Amino acid sequence: MKKFLTGYMIPIAFWLTVIFFFVHYVFTTAHIYGDSMQPNLLNQQWVGVSRITQLKRGDVIIFDARGEDAHLQPGEDDYVKRIIGVPGDTVAYQDGQLFVDGRLVNQDYISPAEQGAGTAASFGNSWSLATLSANQGWPATERNQTVVPANAYFVLGDHRSISNDSRYFGFVDRSHILGQIIVPFWYSQQVRDNVNFESRDFFS
Repeated sequence: MKKFLTGYMIPIAFWLTVIFFFVHYVFTTAHIYGDSMQPNLLNQQWVGVSRITQLKRGDVIIFDARGEDAHLQPGEDDYVKRIIGVPGDTVAYQDGQLFVDGRLVNQDYISPAEQGAGTAASFGNSWSLATLSANQGWPATERNQTVVPANAYFVLGDHRSISNDSRYFGFVDRSHILGQIIVPFWYSQQVRDNVNFESRDFFS
C-alpha cells in the first residue's frame, strides 16, 4: 500500500509544481473590478494575464497599487490600466490629442469625449509630465519629472473621466506590474484589438 501511494504522490507533486510555476510565472486569470477601463473592459469581466510579455505602449496591464496610490481604497489592491509612456518617454496632452515623444497617439479605442474632456479631467486642456508631476498627489521622489523614469510606466484608464491613474498618483514601478491583460477569443474582435493588440497601432 505504501509503495502504491508513493507511486501516485510523486506525479501529483510534479504536476502541482508545474501548475504553481505556470500560474505564478507564465499565465493566470484576473477579475475586473470597476469601470475605469470601459468600454473595452467591463466590471466583473474575467480576463487572462500574461506574466512573460515584454511591456509596450498600448498594452493593458494589471499591477499591485499598494505603494503606488497613496489613496488606495480597502479591497482595491490591483489596478488595470493602459500603458501610455515607457521609460524615457515624454507624455503631453493638448486639446483632445495625446502625444508621446512628440508623436500623435492613436486613441480610436476610446470615444472622442474621453479623448477630450475625459482626458483633460482635473488638469485642463493642456498638460505634460512636468505639470502633472508637480501635483501634490505624486510621491516626492517623482516630482518635477519631464520623462518617464527607468523601470517605470505612465498609465491611463480608458474611461478617462473617472479613471484614477498616473495623472493623479504618478508612475507605476515595473516591480509592481503583475502582467499584461489578454481578453479571450470569445470577446468581440474590436475588444480584442483594443486590448490585446493596440500596441501595434499605438501611433496615428
